[in-house]
Amino acid sequence: MTVRVRIAPSPTGNLHIGTARTAVFNWLFARHERGTFILRVEDTDEARSRPEFTQDIKDGLTWLGIPWDEGPYFQSQRLNLCKQAVKTLLDKGYAYRCYTTEEELNQLREAQKARNQAPRYDNRHRNLTPEQEQAYEAEGRKPVIRFKIDDSRKIMWHDRIRGTVTWQGSDLGGDMVIARASSRQDLGQPLYNLAVVVDDMDMNISHVIRGEDHIANTAKQILLYEALGGSIPEFAHTPLILNEAGQKLSKRDNVTAISDFYKMGFVPEAMANYMTLLGWTPPEDSTQELFTLEEAAKTFTIDRVSKSAAKFDWSKLDWINSQYIHNMDPSQLLERLIPFWEDAGYQVDLENDRAWLEQVAALIGPSLTRLTEAVEQTEVFFKDHVELNEEAIAQLQQDGVKPVIQSVYEAVKQQNQLSEEDAKQIVKNATKEHNVKKGVVMRSLRAALTGAMKGHDLMQSWLLLNQKGFDQPRLEKALN
Repeated sequence: MTVRVRIAPSPTGNLHIGTARTAVFNWLFARHERGTFILRVEDTDEARSRPEFTQDIKDGLTWLGIPWDEGPYFQSQRLNLCKQAVKTLLDKGYAYRCYTTEEELNQLREAQKARNQAPRYDNRHRNLTPEQEQAYEAEGRKPVIRFKIDDSRKIMWHDRIRGTVTWQGSDLGGDMVIARASSRQDLGQPLYNLAVVVDDMDMNISHVIRGEDHIANTAKQILLYEALGGSIPEFAHTPLILNEAGQKLSKRDNVTAISDFYKMGFVPEAMANYMTLLGWTPPEDSTQELFTLEEAAKTFTIDRVSKSAAKFDWSKLDWINSQYIHNMDPSQLLERLIPFWEDAGYQVDLENDRAWLEQVAALIGPSLTRLTEAVEQTEVFFKDHVELNEEAIAQLQQDGVKPVIQSVYEAVKQQNQLSEEDAKQIVKNATKEHNVKKGVVMRSLRAALTGAMKGHDLMQSWLLLNQKGFDQPRLEKALN
């Protein structure tokens, strides 16, 4: 079998993490089976679809490192295929025009609710005569096209994740709306379940890997495949992603879109790595937790995807993210940090300051968990002055500190540019000249140069500030 899988997001919002995780699983499966991964944009909801959401979907997949082999195809450009399918179903007697009004449907639902019954359409227009249809048309009613569902029909399939799944036709809510029409002559605007089946048939999709919230749709779609004479693909329904409270991950968790994770300072390699582990377990003989998508594809099989919901673990994601950051060389890390520095308003002169910027990246890299943390951690290097916090002020007001700062200041003025050996010698001389412990000199220097009592390696920080000419004015200010 030639494996062909697809990811088919709707451009009615930004790329959701659940959709992105599904895309990861489809891509891994396609690569493992040497198959084809297709991007199809299901944009038939004209009222809610937006081109900026389509772009966000493409950008998100590209950022994660998930290239598509075909597409993007747009469902809205393929409606003629769907209309032909509607005609086929009407001609074969598998579908019919239904003129039930929204008011009548609401009355039906209320009556069922009063009897504690599940809502379902009662198929009242399944057998209308042409004369009855014409009478409804004369009233100005607009029909929908419904597909007939036999209540006694049992629908079964072998799910690659969940095993045998069985649905009864009577549990599918009555005859299914597959298109909305404006008149008897109109074949209608196709709806989700029909459009998906028509596109999957036309694209020869072999496997449908998607979220478990589509299981009921699968039962309906199998009936449509059969009615249209199509080959039924294999199905695999992935587990939901839950938050730490065990509820479905949503906007209440402050993040649902892949673009949110970028803004929060996660790197794409870490996100892709983590999403691979959201519901999939590597082979039992592997203890590896950090891997590229290409590495994961070598061992990815659907049978190792869990049936149970995957709980989103921020601590685990942070740890994975930190590992990728810590393993970056300074040049690579610098490229990741530049957008965050620029968004913070820092002046980044990459052409003239690359070597200095790489030194900054090398200094802070080992302490970063997320890229966003670099903004606060490097503020001291991008501003020509610093505000002293209370601890720094207290340090500089201690007896005997100003003479120490004065001697360091005088020594720095004698140097064009400090080396690490120069800086160490200045500290040593100040310690000896003023008969103080080295710690006093170092703490006083940190307070004067950075405005705080905690931070990155002091000597490396001092050298970076010296290269920009920021150390002398800060030492001078500390003397006032």
